[in-house]
Amino acid sequence: MPAIFVKLFDTTKIIIRREMRFSRSTIIILLLALVSFIARAEDNVLPGKTNSGSYFLQGIVRDSISGEALPRSSVVVPGAARGTVSDSRGIFGIPMTPADTLIKVSCIGYASRTLPIHRDNYNMIVVYLPPSTTELDEVIVRKKKYSKKNNPALEFAKRLRNSASVGDPLAHDYYSYDKYERITLAINDFDPNADNWLLRHYPMLREYVDTSDVSGKPILNLSVKEKASTVNYRRKPRSVKTTVNGFSTTGIDKVGNTDNSQVYLEDILREVNLYDRDINLLQNRFVSPLSPIAPDFYKFYLTDTVMVETDSCAVLSFYPFNRSTFGFTGHIYVVLGDSAMTIRRVEISVPHEINLNFVQRFNLAQTYENAPDGTRLKKRDDLTLELAPLPGLPSLYVRRNTSYGSHSFEPPADLSMFDKMQREFVNDSVNSRSDIFWANARLEPMSRQESRVGAMLKRLGQSKLFYYGARVISSFIQGYIPLGDKFEYGPVNTTVSFNDIEGVRMRLGGLTTAKLSPHWFFRGFGAYGTRDHKWKYSGEVEYSFHDKKRHSREFPVHSLRLTHLYDLDYVGQHYLFTNADNVFLSLKRMTDRNVIYHRETDLKYTLELYNNFSLTATLRNDRREATAWIPFVNGYGNSMSAFTQNSINLTLRYAPGEKFFQSRTNRYPVNLDAPIFTLSHTLAPAFASEYPVSKTEFSVQKRFWLSAFGYIDAMASGAQVWSRSPYLDLIIPNANLSYTIHPESFALLNPMEFINDSQVSWFVTYCPNGLLFNLIPGLKEAKFREAFSFSGFYGRLSDRNLPSLNPSLLAYPADATVSRMDRGPYMEASVGIDNIFRCLRVDYVWRLSYRHPEYQIDRSGVRIAFHMAF
Repeated sequence: MPAIFVKLFDTTKIIIRREMRFSRSTIIILLLALVSFIARAEDNVLPGKTNSGSYFLQGIVRDSISGEALPRSSVVVPGAARGTVSDSRGIFGIPMTPADTLIKVSCIGYASRTLPIHRDNYNMIVVYLPPSTTELDEVIVRKKKYSKKNNPALEFAKRLRNSASVGDPLAHDYYSYDKYERITLAINDFDPNADNWLLRHYPMLREYVDTSDVSGKPILNLSVKEKASTVNYRRKPRSVKTTVNGFSTTGIDKVGNTDNSQVYLEDILREVNLYDRDINLLQNRFVSPLSPIAPDFYKFYLTDTVMVETDSCAVLSFYPFNRSTFGFTGHIYVVLGDSAMTIRRVEISVPHEINLNFVQRFNLAQTYENAPDGTRLKKRDDLTLELAPLPGLPSLYVRRNTSYGSHSFEPPADLSMFDKMQREFVNDSVNSRSDIFWANARLEPMSRQESRVGAMLKRLGQSKLFYYGARVISSFIQGYIPLGDKFEYGPVNTTVSFNDIEGVRMRLGGLTTAKLSPHWFFRGFGAYGTRDHKWKYSGEVEYSFHDKKRHSREFPVHSLRLTHLYDLDYVGQHYLFTNADNVFLSLKRMTDRNVIYHRETDLKYTLELYNNFSLTATLRNDRREATAWIPFVNGYGNSMSAFTQNSINLTLRYAPGEKFFQSRTNRYPVNLDAPIFTLSHTLAPAFASEYPVSKTEFSVQKRFWLSAFGYIDAMASGAQVWSRSPYLDLIIPNANLSYTIHPESFALLNPMEFINDSQVSWFVTYCPNGLLFNLIPGLKEAKFREAFSFSGFYGRLSDRNLPSLNPSLLAYPADATVSRMDRGPYMEASVGIDNIFRCLRVDYVWRLSYRHPEYQIDRSGVRIAFHMAF
């Protein structure tokens, strides 16, 4: 907030926190930060001034007698159906056009005022409202403490919620419409008259400065994504199918994975249905003002009557009781005298105090119309964000503008689409549509400057600083360095690491891309340890039955893959979303020598379907080699240097609705909302292996949202070994020896501390999103969030797999401290503070059971995780 604004209105000091939200799988925000860093400079333009006819009016509303600021005051532009709400300090901001000459300011318990507006250099005003008795729709409202009892606004909100089914388009047997979505990313408040390094070296950028339709601020567009689609709905049985007719992306994110960036942006900028119980935005759940719990979450007021186009509308205003929680402030414009409670317009923002990261400004505007039969039709859904990036950088402008048209309640020509697995069909020419196609598909015209983003980036790309800076950031985020367009080196974070067995481990690896062949793919690595003086390696060849755009792991996979590997195998330690030789895992809480070498050859068939069901069948030859720390000695005292297992594994996985980031090797969930079911069985027959194995495993996991009270991440799994097998093929709970938090592992467990042939396990994390800390001064302002976790497992080892009773089996290593589960389950619990500096979570973990005094174990400890979330 400019210092002159604070001085002018004698407000208290305003602290603006500047952080940045980015994903490891998309480089959009980092590239924005790169350009923003270059552009950093002091603004010479006075607050509120822009480079076009539009401007941004700022002000504060005060009590005319006491001078106190009036929060939650309504500020509207008469005749424009455009408005805002003052924050807890009475401060407001509203975009204005040259045609706007008046604003109307009102507050419960005060007389409203309509003021003329004259644009000047500051565009800042102070509005004084006198206390009075206000009459609205024959209801007398006096200044007093808010009450739900006999509150006409609350009854009005309940009637509005109960009318959801009246005019609902989904009540028809069929419903279809065209949808046009445009997502724009830009540097916000970009001053074309500033004297900074960027504009001195690239004065041509002044030619591309645009103006925000929402705030009136100057912006520099960096990326524009367009998507034109047709949505078809069937009521019984319910089915929704989307056909993507055209997709276009222009700008800074083209240097990365545009598919990943699109998946992420669509997830955080979802469409809003006001009649839903919760509204999913920014990967959080906000309580809808029309939710059944809204009367206990929001304060409702009837604040005004205004004209929206040709309809006279009542204005229902709402504000959360606790402005730090995940709720909205805003207005709903409802046609007066309409028994169907028809909504014409919705305006939503978030309170200044909300425990939401990186968001400086949030504006959502929706407009509606009616079909001839009275059905409610959405015309437009326009969401704008101003995000505060890293300290010292300008803010970022993000806009998702969605328009709808060609509404129909007739069945589609091809009804068979509803019976197919895909939720989304993609036209063959989706990425190569002509200008004529886009001219017809754009239900909302593109501004001239948005259409020139490609030309600007082409000119900017001639700069070596920008070109190589973008490549460095892309390589850091994606983990691979392109060497031409047919081969990539990586993963970069495994080039050098350290462990107790190998000492310094040096690794070189890479993979081919679809530019070499869209069907045949190769990847591999070579690694050397300075302490064990051994070479490790891997080679892989894969044939894809589908054409691939970039890499072999792209969804959906239908392939046959042959892999040969020689490397270390950490017994009882397996990391799910990273490599074991990741340099960040080198620091461990204890010496780790529970390793063997293994030489493994796999032939894997993978089939993924569009409904997120997958099947993998693997034939494996695994030769395991003993080490000094894990020798292979049976109960008779006979030792062997190695033994071989030949097995087949069948795995079924189903994750309906799952969305993920696609990396070169792994997939990272965009969110954990989708349930995931996994069932697998491994069989190593006695005639083909030195030891038989028959093992079945099952797991299920899901995130459960609790509306304004946060969410619970829960996972449960079970496993059973049916055969007499060596301990290496039994169930060894996953120990995490690093100081970082890793999913589906135990932070204080030692490797091989427990070995079972029958086991159940669970992992539960509850994140209230600041529910408790929002009530505590200091913690509330710091926007800390709580985290609670509880995990454990319980199992048994049957006599048939106990080495002491079966001398033909391998004996446990002499240094291993294997315990029987004879005192109930193993359990861990943790309490953590999340959102420290907007990126750090710190947990304190306790081991609740099997606190053996005779063994070297960690009974408690601190664990950390770095992540950034809204």
